[in-house]
Amino acid sequence: MHNQPSIISRSPEETFELGEKLGADLVGGEAVLLTGGLGAGKTLFTKGVLNALGYDPDEVTSPSFTLVNLYETERFRVYHIDLWRAGDSEDAAFSVGLEEILENEAAVVIIEWSERLKDYSFGSVLFRIAIHGDGDEPRHIEIKRTEQIPAARV
Repeated sequence: MHNQPSIISRSPEETFELGEKLGADLVGGEAVLLTGGLGAGKTLFTKGVLNALGYDPDEVTSPSFTLVNLYETERFRVYHIDLWRAGDSEDAAFSVGLEEILENEAAVVIIEWSERLKDYSFGSVLFRIAIHGDGDEPRHIEIKRTEQIPAARV
């Protein structure tokens, strides 16, 4: 799944399936950055990713109040982070312990409300997923894959 044009998802099932397609391509070490309004389908997309990794999607919940959920899959750890309640940029990263999470270079990190990180440098393969739409209307989903060169962390 690389730099797809806007994909139209006409149902929650299609959003879930799109997450499954991305999950099947993950090898470990990637960051999946999700943006979209309340109810856009960010957690549903995440459930699809985890289903593809052999994790029960019924056990995947939004970490809105816990900030970080850890899912142990057969292939690697998946950190599911929700920054809805976090501050901006450095405060958001600090509030969830992102530096420590990223020390596990084989883990996958999925971040909802990732725009709160501003220009945070991950130094890994990034999938930027923007989900537009809400309610019963179709979702327009944009997927962009980029790779960041690891920056020296202080």
